[in-house]
Amino acid sequence: MKRILLCCAASIALYIGVFGFVIDRPLSLGLLRLEILQKSARLAALASPKLVILAGSNGPYSHTCAVLGPMLGMPCENAGIAVGIGLDQLFLRYRPDLQAGDVVYLPMELEQYTATPASVRGGADAAMLLRWNKGLLARLPPGRALGALFCCTLADFLEGAAEMPIAAAGLIRPRQMLAQQYDVQGDRIGTTLATADAALLRQPVAPAPPAAAITDGYGASLIRRFVQAGAARGVIMIGGLPTQFQDVVLPAATIAAVRQVYLASGGAFLQLPDDSEYPRADFYDSKDHLAQPCQMAHSIMLGEVLAVRLHRTAQPPPAATSVAAATCPGR
Repeated sequence: MKRILLCCAASIALYIGVFGFVIDRPLSLGLLRLEILQKSARLAALASPKLVILAGSNGPYSHTCAVLGPMLGMPCENAGIAVGIGLDQLFLRYRPDLQAGDVVYLPMELEQYTATPASVRGGADAAMLLRWNKGLLARLPPGRALGALFCCTLADFLEGAAEMPIAAAGLIRPRQMLAQQYDVQGDRIGTTLATADAALLRQPVAPAPPAAAITDGYGASLIRRFVQAGAARGVIMIGGLPTQFQDVVLPAATIAAVRQVYLASGGAFLQLPDDSEYPRADFYDSKDHLAQPCQMAHSIMLGEVLAVRLHRTAQPPPAATSVAAATCPGR
């Protein structure tokens, strides 16, 4: 029995040593890690009052700081990453850099509200935290640390073993790759209508979750705490709806449940006249990702409504932006 226990302890120690200190995945996870680091650093450097767009990929794909910032006369960071990156760690990273008077707009994907503790523990960022940010991992709930400790498999080891020598040879350049995909404010760029994935856009979409799933979701509890903490410090926290296909209408009860997440936590809620619903031809590769001309058109509308809510005078977007937005099929 003692020998079995020693072997088990040795195998666990070897596992933690390999995945916590040796193996890396510079392509499959490295881009996400660098994106988080870049957005965190830019957010920390922005003067207040600033505008922060925070969601999953709906933030950078469907919204643009390049439009919203000048319209509102505020520095702006599009701080969203992707669904599957734990909101708990993003909130922990971003919260210290939010000051009184800052505006945080949260068009969170519906999947963010309904996330379960298990899905958060086993998210893509678990391996990144274990390998590169053990200090931040230690500040998260114990269950999160436990999920990270047992995040990885043999397939992950083989993937890392293949990627690491490629990166060491200089064949993977994450900074250059990100620079081609995102601008200096975190907006997703290069998503032209000509390169939109029509096949993906035709695929069936799961129905919207019922109101109870939004209200009772673990992700919703994380968002509530974040909104409450920000509002208590004088940060203007405004929830919103993610972009959706026009033919998959959100039930009024689901919208009401999303709204209540913010109102019950000391925040506000902003619902655009079109409920952020657009024809499928306006999207790039999913319901959360508008093509760039439509990203601009959506942001122009949002900027005008946000200006009224914030008691600011909306500045007209540059003529080139308006021209590009006008090429969005649904406009």
